[in-house]
Amino acid sequence: MNAELNQYMQEQLALVSLAVRRYMYNKIDWGRRMFGLVGPRGVGKTTMFLQYIKESTNKCFYVSADHTYFASHSLIDVADEFIKEGGEYLFIDEIHKYEGWSTELKQIYDSHPELKIAFTGSSLLDITSAGEADLSRRAPIYQMQGLSFREFLEMFKGISAPVFSFEDIVSGKVTIPDLKHPLPYFKEYLHHGYYPFGDDPEFNLLLVQIMRQTMETDIPHFANMTPATGRKLFRLLGIIAESVPFKPNMDNLADILGVSRNILPTYFMYMEKAGMIEQLRDGTGGIGGFRKVEKVYLDNTNQAFVLGGNATVIGNIRETFFFNQMRINNDVSVSPLSDFCIGKYTFEVGGKKKGKKQIADITNGYVVRDDIEYASGNIIPLWHFGLNY
Repeated sequence: MNAELNQYMQEQLALVSLAVRRYMYNKIDWGRRMFGLVGPRGVGKTTMFLQYIKESTNKCFYVSADHTYFASHSLIDVADEFIKEGGEYLFIDEIHKYEGWSTELKQIYDSHPELKIAFTGSSLLDITSAGEADLSRRAPIYQMQGLSFREFLEMFKGISAPVFSFEDIVSGKVTIPDLKHPLPYFKEYLHHGYYPFGDDPEFNLLLVQIMRQTMETDIPHFANMTPATGRKLFRLLGIIAESVPFKPNMDNLADILGVSRNILPTYFMYMEKAGMIEQLRDGTGGIGGFRKVEKVYLDNTNQAFVLGGNATVIGNIRETFFFNQMRINNDVSVSPLSDFCIGKYTFEVGGKKKGKKQIADITNGYVVRDDIEYASGNIIPLWHFGLNY
């Protein structure tokens, strides 16, 4: 293979540790002929690919689609050369930065049936409508999010904990012998534990850069927006961060941002796909049906603290954490009587003194309390809900 690309791959592999693997590692069918891994910036997609390569017995090659090599060469060139050298598994990072990527991937897939292909991309990536090639029948897309509290404990504190099912959590069956006092760790996680670079001294600066690039570059690029619109989107993040939580009033927002109210739902949709916000909907229509948006949260608590600073509202943080962690494996909707519903269960989220008044007459109602260590009956610690993936 090209010496420059090979050196780049070896340099990236040298930086990767095999000590901790993300929750998606064992969910991916690595034996498929083609698949994609998408997710917000900074959640560790590249690292997971490099971990697989580092311990694989296959002949693998890794390239980043934004490498300068591709200014004068194509992905097809790389695949053709790799196959001639007996290559078996081609990993392509940042595929969304390569113009015409879908057409070339389709050609590689059809021309080299013996080659496996994996690619990463922005969570905005749409393989069903990208360019001229529809890859949806060829390549399943795996969605990856940031660290759970459980993963944070393993990655940064060396504390191993199993994944607890939703049923185990609501039944109060969470036990972690090596975790004597979880609350200090939990508070740390809320501030800078959702991203794998959470221990970087410049974490806040890095996260702001990720948010700005997503809002002012990534979304405008995919949605054919102007840079000025991207800056308005970033301002919208700040408005959401200051809310308790945010209940969208489209008329007010349109006035503040100087845009048509009719375009705002589209903005929110792109922001949600990009991993910048999460929208809590009602429970009608099922997962695939039309569901009214009732509340809007920032995607995760790290974003909220970075954008909100000292003005960050703790009640918003608690709800953001619950929704963020539980949405991975569960369909979470707004409760007409309390905060959240998951199936037949209703949850009221609050501080350690949160009472049972709002769920007193609700079957399968639970109080979720921050600042407590253990479950008791239908009172569950908030941190327990960070152990579901």
